[in-house]
Amino acid sequence: MRKKVKGSQGAGADSSILEECCALCRLSDDDPAMFGEKVTLKEHKLSVHYFCLLTSCGVYQRGEENEGVFGFLVDDIKQESRRSARLRCYGCKKKGACVGCYVRSCRKMVHFPCGRKQKFISQFTGSFPSYCPDHSPFQSLCVGSDLSLPQSCSICLDSIDPILSYSVLKCPSCHASWFHRDCVQRQAHSAGLFFFRCTLCNNKENFQEEMLRMGIYIPERDASWELEANAYSELLEVYTRCDALTCLCDNGRTHSAKTGWFEVIRCRLCGSRGTHRKCSGLKLYTTDWPCTDCTQATDGKASLVASPQGGPRRSLLSKRHLSSIHSSISCKRPSLPVGSPEELLQALAPQLRPVGVQVEVRGDQALSAGLDLVRRTDFDPTHSLSVRFKDDQQTAFPSSLCDGDMARQYFLKLLVQQIQDSVVFEGPDGSKNLALDSQALREDVYFDVGCLLAISLVHGGPPVGFFSGALYQCLFNYPANRPLTVTHMTPDTHFTRQVSRIAEAESLDNLKEAVAASWEFLELAGCNRPISSLAEREALVEDLVNFTMITRMQLPLQRIREGLQTLGVFDQVQLFPSAFCSVFCEAADRLTAQTVGQLFAVNFSQQEERLNRETRVISFWRHFLMESEVGRSSISLQDLLCFATGAEELPAAGLRPPPSISFLHPFNSSPSGMEEDGGGEKEAGRPGMEEWRDEGLFPQSQPGSKHLLLPVTSSYQAFKSSMEQAVSHRVHLLPTER
Repeated sequence: MRKKVKGSQGAGADSSILEECCALCRLSDDDPAMFGEKVTLKEHKLSVHYFCLLTSCGVYQRGEENEGVFGFLVDDIKQESRRSARLRCYGCKKKGACVGCYVRSCRKMVHFPCGRKQKFISQFTGSFPSYCPDHSPFQSLCVGSDLSLPQSCSICLDSIDPILSYSVLKCPSCHASWFHRDCVQRQAHSAGLFFFRCTLCNNKENFQEEMLRMGIYIPERDASWELEANAYSELLEVYTRCDALTCLCDNGRTHSAKTGWFEVIRCRLCGSRGTHRKCSGLKLYTTDWPCTDCTQATDGKASLVASPQGGPRRSLLSKRHLSSIHSSISCKRPSLPVGSPEELLQALAPQLRPVGVQVEVRGDQALSAGLDLVRRTDFDPTHSLSVRFKDDQQTAFPSSLCDGDMARQYFLKLLVQQIQDSVVFEGPDGSKNLALDSQALREDVYFDVGCLLAISLVHGGPPVGFFSGALYQCLFNYPANRPLTVTHMTPDTHFTRQVSRIAEAESLDNLKEAVAASWEFLELAGCNRPISSLAEREALVEDLVNFTMITRMQLPLQRIREGLQTLGVFDQVQLFPSAFCSVFCEAADRLTAQTVGQLFAVNFSQQEERLNRETRVISFWRHFLMESEVGRSSISLQDLLCFATGAEELPAAGLRPPPSISFLHPFNSSPSGMEEDGGGEKEAGRPGMEEWRDEGLFPQSQPGSKHLLLPVTSSYQAFKSSMEQAVSHRVHLLPTER
């Protein structure tokens, strides 16, 4: 009986040990930097390393991020464990190998930890391939590298032989930074995606790309030191003590009122000395003050400590471009080749990948679907959009919107329209300013909207077209350093009415009355100062406008800028602000027959017989475009564009691929294919063109490839009738504006 009890205790201990071991590699090691986070699901008696999941050949993320282990379902993990139980490891010779070489002809399988020992390289990107030493990527040595100097790991500073190998890597940019593989992996785990860069040259983009290629895992999170709670709380503390020789405040030196004589203002140079305004004999609205130590250190030079109010007034927008870096960039702008907005946006398109991401739109809620998309943890803006519309009322959507390029175009059009009407914008249609919404700030909607607008522009959506000139200036400083006025403010708002009343004051008494009526607003803006003359009106109005549109909106402006940086759109606009102004601020131009005609490249046949007929059809086509423009046809140019390309209006990035036209000949106009020379001779012996059979010939379109097939008919009336019937039928299948 005792043996049984002892045996059962031993079995329980073995079971506990097995639960702690990874289900895929059979090791209990817990080193997040080398094996990824180890997750234990006690209810399933399962533990697994994150890297083992990512690199295993037979398991994929089929769930949401909060399901299973980071989206890997428990049943899938167990299935992969059973599958790999039959495979022997190339390293330890034990069964359970789940990581295989990505080269199909190679049969080497390993456990992930054994793979590190056997110099396998696993790339944590794309399809997460792994490579054995025979097929793994390698680095090449730069010819100019100086190997005569003693080399050391730029991370741990231990000596290192400058010989590239599995365990020794180098920076692809400076070629002077060498490091151990384990050191750079631990640095990446600590720094995260936003701070991981070369320790010598500070390069980030090329360095991260090379490290991913060489098997370094870079977690998509902030740096570990940034995630520590209240790590920098002391930086938020400000000096609030009066250091005047004689403090006149009844509440003591540490008292600081929010405004007024006994507000503690700090030295504008060092920030480590303070004084009450009353105690140092300052004016009531003084904000710039130098302490005695800084005054002595600067030899009393007033230019270093003088208030900017003494010099010429400068717009708040101009303060963004005071550094030498921005100045040099602005000087180089004229030398840059300025293309059209379509060409500049198409320059960003090569980063898009054919890998599709599913976007499900319920009804016409495009903005809701877009916000869900960009808030996904695995969201990648370079993935192409695969849009599917779904109606909650079970109303069948047209087959043209079930999937494909036309569904994506319609989704992006709805998205831009609904962004314009969202809570983050205010003002009349076509001239929107940013609105300050506390809930939108908490939910970071401003960033999401900027991200969605950038995605729409690069993925073939319509021009934005609804920004006001003031909003465009606040975001991109174009026109440069132009002061904002009351006319730039959003009409019919409380702030606008108050500022307008002050601006329209024609006497000092009227000005003081307007200021007194708006004292709460002036207090909030920091402009509640005594007014002694009517000449101070203009400066006061400028300060209030700047506060309303810039200072008050700093966080929304910053977040929408950061959202627009998606896919490099913000940087492109900053380089060419004049070219993009029409994209953001002007409504799309009305389609004309000339515009539509110039979109299509015509592919004529080589045979002379067909070429003559196709030339006539092109003249029919151009005449048909003109009639559609002036209203002499039952279909519009917009209907025709949608039929041929799937786009109801021209995308901001232009149509990709470029639209083209070919011709659909009647079957009895020539032998099949018309590829033999004899076909032309046989056609020449027939009666005239009036015997063509025009019945059944209709235009055909391939919106995905932007290809249009025009019917070859004997007369313009037959051509027009054929076009109108086909296009009208397609247009009736499209949803109407809601």
